[in-house]
Amino acid sequence: MHNLLIITVSTRPTRKGHVFAPWLQSVAEADPDWNVSIADLGAIDLPMFDEPQHPRLGNYQHNHTKAWSQMVDAADAFVIVTPEYNYGAPPSIINALDFLAREWAYKPVGFVSYGGISGGMRAVQMLKQFNTTLKMMPIPEAVTIPMFGELIDAEGKLQPTPIMETAAGTMLGELKKWTGALKTLRAA
Repeated sequence: MHNLLIITVSTRPTRKGHVFAPWLQSVAEADPDWNVSIADLGAIDLPMFDEPQHPRLGNYQHNHTKAWSQMVDAADAFVIVTPEYNYGAPPSIINALDFLAREWAYKPVGFVSYGGISGGMRAVQMLKQFNTTLKMMPIPEAVTIPMFGELIDAEGKLQPTPIMETAAGTMLGELKKWTGALKTLRAA
């Protein structure tokens, strides 16, 4: 069994990432090979990077960093659920990535992005650069959701499209392949 951590990125009071994460969790949990949990950066509330030493040393001084380290370290794979802010990734995920180093290494990452007409794709492109620097493997398959507001009903419930469902299944299938392959690197 593989541990999948779904990370919701937006921290705004009116954020919508929390709508997509449970949907993706239910899709992933249909596969018995996944053990799925969600990390909501809005609830975790990491301060701006405040560790006195470089993360590569793993000598964390603050409890919030130690808790974040344990959560990320326990994961075998990630899906980042992100909106696009000003043609890029939200600062919350850049900060969360910067807090750690070895915990991210040799693990695959997929993306669910949402936004206007671009569906958050520019945020994903930006994040892939950060991910590879941290020795993560961003997979090409993704779920891109343009004009996402049209998919959330009056009660705030997501109405996923068949395209979203297919894309999620494809992404999770590829993520599982990479997860198994990269575990061998982490064991070395």
